Amino acid sequence: MSHLSERPEKPVVGVSMPHESANLHVTGAALYTDDLVHRTKDVLHAYPVQVMKAHGRITALRTGPALDVPGVVRVLTGADVPGVNDAGMKHDEPLFPDTVMFHGHAVAWVLGESVEAARLGAAAVEVDLDEEPSVITLGEAIEAGSFHGARPLMMAGDVDAGFGDSAHVFTGEFQFSDQEHFYLETHAALALVDENGQMFVQSSTQHPSETQEIVAHVLGLHSHEVTVQCLRMGGGFGGKEMQPHGFAAVAALGALLTGRPVRVRLNRTQDLTMSGKRHGFHATWKIGFDTEGRIQALDATLTADGGWSLDLSEPVVARALCHIDNTYWIPNARIAGRIARTNKVSNTAFRGFGGPQGMLVIEDIMGRCAPLLGLDPMELRERNFYRPGQSTPYGQPVPRPERISVIWQQVREDASVLERGREIAAFNAEHPNTKRALAITGIKFGISFNLTAFNQAGALVLVYKDGSVLINHGGTEMGQGLHTKMLQVAATTLGIPLHKVRLAPTRTDKVPNTSATAASAGADLNGAAVKNACEQIRDRLLQVAGTQLGTNASDVRIVEGVARALGSEKELAWDDLVRTAYFQRVQLSAAGFYRTEGLHWDAKAFHGSPFKYFSYGAAATEVEVDGFTGAYRIRRVDIVHDVGDSLSPMIDIGQVEGGFVQGAGWLTLEDMRWDAGDGPNRGRLLTQAASTYKLPSFSEMPEEFNVKLLENATEEGAVYGSKAVGEPPLMLAFSVREALRQAAAAFGPPGISVELASPATPEAVYWAIESVRNGGARHDGRAPDGSGVPADASALSNA
Repeated sequence: MSHLSERPEKPVVGVSMPHESANLHVTGAALYTDDLVHRTKDVLHAYPVQVMKAHGRITALRTGPALDVPGVVRVLTGADVPGVNDAGMKHDEPLFPDTVMFHGHAVAWVLGESVEAARLGAAAVEVDLDEEPSVITLGEAIEAGSFHGARPLMMAGDVDAGFGDSAHVFTGEFQFSDQEHFYLETHAALALVDENGQMFVQSSTQHPSETQEIVAHVLGLHSHEVTVQCLRMGGGFGGKEMQPHGFAAVAALGALLTGRPVRVRLNRTQDLTMSGKRHGFHATWKIGFDTEGRIQALDATLTADGGWSLDLSEPVVARALCHIDNTYWIPNARIAGRIARTNKVSNTAFRGFGGPQGMLVIEDIMGRCAPLLGLDPMELRERNFYRPGQSTPYGQPVPRPERISVIWQQVREDASVLERGREIAAFNAEHPNTKRALAITGIKFGISFNLTAFNQAGALVLVYKDGSVLINHGGTEMGQGLHTKMLQVAATTLGIPLHKVRLAPTRTDKVPNTSATAASAGADLNGAAVKNACEQIRDRLLQVAGTQLGTNASDVRIVEGVARALGSEKELAWDDLVRTAYFQRVQLSAAGFYRTEGLHWDAKAFHGSPFKYFSYGAAATEVEVDGFTGAYRIRRVDIVHDVGDSLSPMIDIGQVEGGFVQGAGWLTLEDMRWDAGDGPNRGRLLTQAASTYKLPSFSEMPEEFNVKLLENATEEGAVYGSKAVGEPPLMLAFSVREALRQAAAAFGPPGISVELASPATPEAVYWAIESVRNGGARHDGRAPDGSGVPADASALSNA
């Protein structure tokens, strides 16, 4: 077992415990960024001047009327920026633009003594616009050739030969929706300048170091003149990885120019209309199978809706390409990626970061092709699982692929798939207007940042004379339990009870140059850095203990706060050991560091091993569908998920449950709509409130929800044998969509390939059922009228 994964005697990791801030959350005592406003004097409030057109050049910006509004202090414009007028890492996101790029684009910010004064001031600002043509939908962008950024191409094997060897070849087209993060806490920042001229920014950000960098370059400062702190976030889901930087920069600019603290906090409508979403995708594909239903070749083009600027679209598309295989071996592949430039908000990271989009394409293909091949969808999926010795299309060997099958079989057994399959068949035979279905899907998700440089982390651990411990690390807490795990890692490594360890807020002046808390790598990276720092201190203390106990340091163990010599009854309490070390002038603090080893990636060739390991899982979902309305309910879900040896089982199970429900929301409920007409509101987000954007709630929870963590699953080379948990469970929700597809198919004769929109809303399910009732696409791959290609452009055909 590796040093990093080995667990000591009586570890605190692996013990189920509640979230470290759970009591604060439920009592309302937990502080978030905007709560700090009430503890800060003389705060000014910033309000955006939004232009409600999709595209146009600003010909005049008159701020004078705003200054006549009582309570307005200042209007911030591009002329006020002392540094670089840009809020993005690609330098394609002007903080104060001279061209409006999407409906609701903020072109100036008003500072007022109150939010209401700032709002009235913003309404008084006059903007003249020379409107220009806009591109709103993915279809419009593809037709117009509106693209930006890199166009990666992933190649494996000989695609043409693969199709030549295929007994069955199908082609199809698929477009699926974007998704709103809808974190409970909207974007927020509070900036102030201290007596030394230091800019201090409190920000709801997943990437404090990058927020620091953007604020510094907007203000024309060096990074050591800017400190960014994140107490906690009320949710992030990737939406606060890149997008908080501009809002923090606005607050900091206002503080610099006025000398007063400045608060930016978007209301819900502003957040929905100004911040990016999960990328919606369009896919065209061609796939070949042999006579046994094994994939021979795949040729596909994935187009992501990037919005008006690049943001993180390039790595999102790269990860989508790296995950189009999911759990299936594709010996011959040609997968192209591209980014559509549209006049919408700039789409950004969202839990899974392109992985869900790539995996959804192959799962949709498998679900549509199984009936055409005369195979049960479960059987088709199982036949194509990775086997030992096989590699991904980008050349990375798949480690422990047998876990895919082990988890699959465990889910089948736990869910009593055979027995329930018979019960469902009997139910469907007796109920012509209501159908049930049970589907299983699996996942294989790569863990590490696409950009190798981001796979590093730091920590600062301080031990005080009284034996108490304070840890700082570069990860941020957004409700996912990262801080809880870090406390457990520190206590385990030092060999002390959990109550002796406290965690400080994430700050750029304690741990510098941190990576975003993203890519599911927060616990892996920061946990290893915390462990490294604690080991440095522990090794020094073992030397002191060895002297005190009259033995070699290598023979001393610190367990549950007591140092003992092996084979001896002598012991030394932790507090006494620390005090003794202090008087011996032993350093009681350490800076830890970790870099993920074994990664290599050639972005141009799109080849290498970008991931430290893969997380595996599978879910079985049973649904019931009403044939009159398309309404459905999730009757039961059974999940087995691989988190290695869990650092904190209760936290991890919660993450699996939450990820699954969020994935089900994306795939079945959350239907984002934009005005694509030619009227005055072209480009407007139509679903800009919870009243029009359907979020999963208690009523969408499975009636029976069973989650198990895979046992005996130690991951060598990861902190205490654990694996990431944040993103992978979201893709388990593919089973919901596939169950809905199978339930819709049950309204017709066998052998029908069901096309199902995404999100599969009740309306979409109803139209799928209607298609089935009218004949659908049958097992010979032909449309109901007998032609080779159905009239619907998104339909599947047998090539």
